Amino acid sequence: MDEQQTDLEAFETAELEKKKKTKKEWIQLFWIALAALAIRSCVFEPYNIPSSSMVPTLLVGDYLFISKYDYGYSKHSFPFSIPLIPKGRIFSQSPQRGDIVVFKYPKNERTDYIKRVIGLPGDTIQMKHGRLFINGQAVSRTKIDEQKWLTESGWQNYIKYAETLPNGFVHDIYEINDSMPLDDTDEVLVPPGHYFMMGDNRDNSQDSRYFGLVAEELLEGKARFIFYSTNGDGWFFQFWRWPEFVRLNRMFTEIH
Repeated sequence: MDEQQTDLEAFETAELEKKKKTKKEWIQLFWIALAALAIRSCVFEPYNIPSSSMVPTLLVGDYLFISKYDYGYSKHSFPFSIPLIPKGRIFSQSPQRGDIVVFKYPKNERTDYIKRVIGLPGDTIQMKHGRLFINGQAVSRTKIDEQKWLTESGWQNYIKYAETLPNGFVHDIYEINDSMPLDDTDEVLVPPGHYFMMGDNRDNSQDSRYFGLVAEELLEGKARFIFYSTNGDGWFFQFWRWPEFVRLNRMFTEIH
């Protein structure tokens, strides 16, 4: 009888220890998940490029990190836009002209877009015959070369320019020609708390020329660096094929 009681006590003790261990593991998982959520919401978040609107700066298949702290935080800083910050932004800082920014699409706040900041509050923006005008002045651009890119409709000729924004920031853009549908627009005044966004692939980008201005509340973060890039012809675990589909020269490169 004593032996049976001892065995029962040992079993109960083991079960109790097992439950304690399980509880401890769940608590650890909770804190790990909470830490991951905090990092994703407040520090860095991964993002991948789904379209060619930012070519030549960003390519389809680029995977990058965006920093969440540069512009402060809004409800869109959190997964699924959880309204922990019901309205506006906290610790708000203004983007600089030339920053590449991930933001919520103004016409559907469930969708992420990535574009370059071209117009700041108080600016006037207009396209005239394919040329960008900021505050009535044509933005300087210098032709670099002509290139061909494979698009959904076949091979397309592009002209590559180096564009110099009014603050001295230089970046590359692509143009097909200067008579495309969005190459002539009305002049737009950017009001306080809003930004005018454009893609670097000027003739293949739905941006503020199409959907309008972007409110600062919709900003999610600044594009910082590419950590992985693929042309889509293989899987990451196929390391023996990396030279065929991984763009090694783009990995761990800073974004400008």
